[in-house]
Amino acid sequence: MSVSIQPGGEPAAQLGLVETAPADDEAARQAAASKEAAESVMQAFGGVRGMVDMTLPGLVFIVTYNITHQVPAAAWAALGLSALFVVARLAKRETVQHAFSGVFGVAIGAWISMKTGKAENFYLPGLLWSVGYCIGLAVSALVRWPLIGVMLGPVTGEMFTWRKQNPGRLAAYTKATWAWVLIMGIKPLILFPLYFTHNVNLLGWLKVALGIPPMLLAMYVTWQILLKAPPPIKVQLDDEPAEADRK
Repeated sequence: MSVSIQPGGEPAAQLGLVETAPADDEAARQAAASKEAAESVMQAFGGVRGMVDMTLPGLVFIVTYNITHQVPAAAWAALGLSALFVVARLAKRETVQHAFSGVFGVAIGAWISMKTGKAENFYLPGLLWSVGYCIGLAVSALVRWPLIGVMLGPVTGEMFTWRKQNPGRLAAYTKATWAWVLIMGIKPLILFPLYFTHNVNLLGWLKVALGIPPMLLAMYVTWQILLKAPPPIKVQLDDEPAEADRK
């Protein structure tokens, strides 16, 4: 195979390799940024495990209630499973933030449902939380402290530099926060009418069905928005310079 020589005496093929190097570097950088954004979003919201921990107790409640037709039995079954998730995480020395959030909500729902004798009240705390969460998201976006940025900042290492130093990230987090308002706001709009009409079965099954999919959709939208945002300006910890000097 013949290789043409450029006036400088270098093979054209070699020059071609040099020209493609920046493109390869850019592709690698984009791939790394995409992976980092996806991992940050998953970590901030507890990942699939966290969503399962918060969804399965509701499934156990509605299944047990349909079998026994007893609110206390269903409530204790859901509460027991939620507590088991916490114990399992503690045994593995994993973070229990999302598991504790789940068991707290289940405990309140179990107490209200057993106190009133109405199965639909098991889901009332979760419905009220959804409304409050959406309101909190909307308010945070309006005051330019988007909650998605507050949650993701510590995970990405940028903390709150996006507030003043990185307007592109602020815009991205604001956009992502409004996306969460729209996506997560669908749940109470669908479920509250079922609660007020005492349609326990449909309420329970739809509550389970609307648990993980909207979260995954909101996380995916957030990931896509962050891919188009400027890279984070990460905060350097105080002990990092000293460690670098020792090296």
